[in-house]
Amino acid sequence: MNDLEKNLLIGLVGPCGSGKSTLMAGLEKNGYRCRHIAQEHSYVKHMWKAITNPDILIFLQCSFHNSTTRRNLNWNIADYEEQQRRLSHAHEHAHLIIDTEGIPAEEVLARALTFLKENYP
Repeated sequence: MNDLEKNLLIGLVGPCGSGKSTLMAGLEKNGYRCRHIAQEHSYVKHMWKAITNPDILIFLQCSFHNSTTRRNLNWNIADYEEQQRRLSHAHEHAHLIIDTEGIPAEEVLARALTFLKENYP
């Protein structure tokens, strides 16, 4: 890993249960600096940028069903849709969007690593 890669700050956003913590652990094991940005809990649309201002923003997406199943959440669809609304600004500005629906965590990590190596060599 070169000095540029070591200095990059990667922000991770997405709805609850999308795999942010798991991806962060995998990226950090590969030497990347990461921040989990809890944008889904903020009414401030650009909170991801205000609190972290990452060099790279990765957005993880998952369905209402997976979000509630993975985290054992007692939500209704309106709760999920509100998170999607709160995340819309981050989604629009993400460098990489990965839909984690139905793919294993190892594949999510592989996609992120491929993107980083191809775009930030």
